[in-house]
Amino acid sequence: MGFRLEGPLLEGTLVRLEPLGPRHAAGLAAAAEENRDSYSFTVVPTASEAGAYIDTQLARAAAGVLAPYAQVSRETGRVVGATAYWDPRSWRGDDRLDAIEIGFTWLAASAQGTGVNTEAKLLLFRHAFENWGVERVDLKTDARNSRSRAAIEAVGARFEGVLRNWSRSWAPGEEGRLRDSAVFSVVAEEWPGCRARLEARLARITAAPRPPRP
Repeated sequence: MGFRLEGPLLEGTLVRLEPLGPRHAAGLAAAAEENRDSYSFTVVPTASEAGAYIDTQLARAAAGVLAPYAQVSRETGRVVGATAYWDPRSWRGDDRLDAIEIGFTWLAASAQGTGVNTEAKLLLFRHAFENWGVERVDLKTDARNSRSRAAIEAVGARFEGVLRNWSRSWAPGEEGRLRDSAVFSVVAEEWPGCRARLEARLARITAAPRPPRP
């Protein structure tokens, strides 16, 4: 495949997606050490693991299978999570990218429900469809992760089904076991409507009054 996976800086109103690097280690560590109750099925490093987590993601990037990002709050400048493009696919025998997955996504507890996830998905979808010209963006999560499934559906992805024993389980106590993965996607024909809904949702979020920061 002639396409080379490299994720550019993507900037919105609430969040800036910066290509992940060692400079983000301290910020990722702090974000990951907030309330971890929502991470039952998600790969999120502890503070002591942040450096190794970044090294692993950068090794995948060097292999051409991943473009990792730090999610950075525009308001505070703090790292509030991570996300990535990965698993690029091309079937048409030219340099075009046909499909890409968005994954390795997590947010600090303080950033959940703030609109950051909505805008991050808008930025990632928009670049994939409008700059790379993909035909499909897909997302997967542990089939048992109802919170993640609801968040994926909320950004406009369509549920396609469950792939049984599809990938490694990240749930505590399930080391060495496989998980069922719920699969979602947005295809090119759906993108204009999905974009309009995401932009409208983001406009409602940013227009709503926010409580003062402590």
